[in-house]
Amino acid sequence: MATANKTQPTPDDVGAFVDRIADPVKRADSAELISVLSAATGEPPVMWGTSIIGFGARHYRYASGHEGDTALIGFSPRATALTLYLSVNFDEHASTLGRLGKHKIGKGCLYVKRLSDIDRSVLEELVTESVAAALNMNS
Repeated sequence: MATANKTQPTPDDVGAFVDRIADPVKRADSAELISVLSAATGEPPVMWGTSIIGFGARHYRYASGHEGDTALIGFSPRATALTLYLSVNFDEHASTLGRLGKHKIGKGCLYVKRLSDIDRSVLEELVTESVAAALNMNS
């Protein structure tokens, strides 16, 4: 049964949200991520909730029967790190992650303190794989 997720797309202005990021490096990194994720998805940035910038949308359904809608890919400039919400199995991408640079991972999340800590081309590779995986989930 479909239930509404807490985090939904909003009409809030993405540019205004980014402009309010106090840390100038995180603000610049967020602008760069918007460019990378827009290019990978062909979708404009949309605020999801109060702090997530998402691109595109997809419907998901778990084996448990839980289903809902979420961004195809997204990120949030959190206080401690840029959090990217990806749809890749990190175990299957261990060698790629090994080339990425300084990062941490969690369930479906890639945490990067600064974009200068990572290889941008490897990030773009992961983003492309994530978009493909998310679109495959819809098939």
